Amino acid sequence: MIVDQIKKRENKLINNKNSRIDIPVGKWVKCENCKEILYKENLRNNLSVCPNCGHYFRMHIGRRLEQIIDEGTYKRFNLNIDTTNPLGLEDYEKKIKSLREKTRLEEAVSCGIGKINGEDVVICIMDSGFLMGSMGAVVGEKITYSIEKAIEFKMPIVIFCCSGGARMQEGIISLMQMAKTTAALTKLDKAGLLYISVLTDPTYGGVTASFASLGDIILAEPGAMIGFAGQRVIKQTIGEELPEGFQTAEFLLEHGFIDKIVERKDMKETLSRLLKLNRWLLSRKNFEKEFLYGGKNRKKCAYGLGTCWNCKKPKEKNSIRLYKWNIWWIYRASWW
Repeated sequence: MIVDQIKKRENKLINNKNSRIDIPVGKWVKCENCKEILYKENLRNNLSVCPNCGHYFRMHIGRRLEQIIDEGTYKRFNLNIDTTNPLGLEDYEKKIKSLREKTRLEEAVSCGIGKINGEDVVICIMDSGFLMGSMGAVVGEKITYSIEKAIEFKMPIVIFCCSGGARMQEGIISLMQMAKTTAALTKLDKAGLLYISVLTDPTYGGVTASFASLGDIILAEPGAMIGFAGQRVIKQTIGEELPEGFQTAEFLLEHGFIDKIVERKDMKETLSRLLKLNRWLLSRKNFEKEFLYGGKNRKKCAYGLGTCWNCKKPKEKNSIRLYKWNIWWIYRASWW
């Protein structure tokens, strides 16, 4: 009898070893950098940053809005425009429909008005999950419309860039968006309004060559890949080895292309401080006389470091450029 009990116990142990453990599907993700298996909920709570190696995962528009915009303040611009198929490609419309179902997004960018720590701002956020965040006619129109609204409402604008470049499925129409967004930003600059560009991984092609590089202040996330053509294309074209870290945010900061690398956990606070400084400077009484010209009798717009490079042009333009210069250097002084 004792032998029978031992056999039953052994059979039970064997069955337990051979039994399959059911692991919930879609709950885990592998880090591309350290290859560690991560629980998705923990990764989400850590702002999509690997807790082991600090690798930055790409963020969905919804998660980015949750992180940056004050709760309940975001109002999306509802433009009644839809993606077209100008080249008549067979599978393009099906692909757009499939991506909308998969990502729950209408297009590769979401634009609207919200608050960042109480500061009003027009914001655009791109998502690489939608056809690699490529810029077609709809993306270009939404960004241009947002810039025009920023001018109308006299608000600063922040654009989170994340794109592989112009959308090749729309041909020359997509390339036209580069000129379109650039022209809109020229109007924003003349209106004296602040534009902050935030470069995230990846930012390439026509987006880099247009609005992504035109910010009054250009921030970037750590490790973000930023450039025009990809590394393999450049390497094959010039036939030479590229420098270590080429096209990373750190490399571009060292060479003066961007102003500061900001960790994801600090991004909201950094943006809010810049926006508050912008509002404070604009609210100063006699701002132009006090900050830009050093006195009402001055004919040249001298400010600290010498005569303004733009002093021969109308004072309004001088004021805009030096005002934006002040925002950056006053804020930068707090970093050192």
